[in-house]
Amino acid sequence: MTSAMVSFMHYCKNRHSLARLLAVLLAFWLGVSVACAEGISVRKTEVRFSDGSYQLSADFDVSLSFVVDQALTLGVPLYFITEFTLIRPRWYWLDEVIEKNEQTAKLSYNKLTRQYRIKRGSLYQNFSSLGDALRIISHQSAAPIDASLLTKKVDYIAAIRMRLDVTQLPKPLQVNALANQDWNFDSNWYRWIVRPIASTVDRESE
Repeated sequence: MTSAMVSFMHYCKNRHSLARLLAVLLAFWLGVSVACAEGISVRKTEVRFSDGSYQLSADFDVSLSFVVDQALTLGVPLYFITEFTLIRPRWYWLDEVIEKNEQTAKLSYNKLTRQYRIKRGSLYQNFSSLGDALRIISHQSAAPIDASLLTKKVDYIAAIRMRLDVTQLPKPLQVNALANQDWNFDSNWYRWIVRPIASTVDRESE
């Protein structure tokens, strides 16, 4: 009887410990999933050649944290800055900067109309949901680069970055945002190799 009781208590204790372990692991996994879901990351980059020019573009994954989402809903505008650069590496001297471009997209929410607005320069678009607005912000294209600025058969390095500019937040929020990870939205620089294609005339003359 005593042996059976001890075995039963040991079994219950092991099950209880296992349940606690599973709960901790589940909480950890959920925490990691949420952390990975929030922020900005590069999903895809592309270079297109059309009408004598090249255009760099990128698709990002953009997901707001609860704190940033709530601030937006309460009327705080968010400024997303996207930076593009194209350089030609040179072993004998400083790298040559071919193109450097910066774009700003302002995202805001109107509580009266319950619509989100994206403003770029003097142009703006309205959206009924945050998801639709973020899908537009997540696709960014740089200004066209004249093909005559690039040398064929030479490798260039393209780089792109998107970040939330906390310096354009209202003053009371800036100090908190700079010290709070909930406001840290930065894809960091993503780089890839670009090799210009030869034009039809170039290919025929080879």
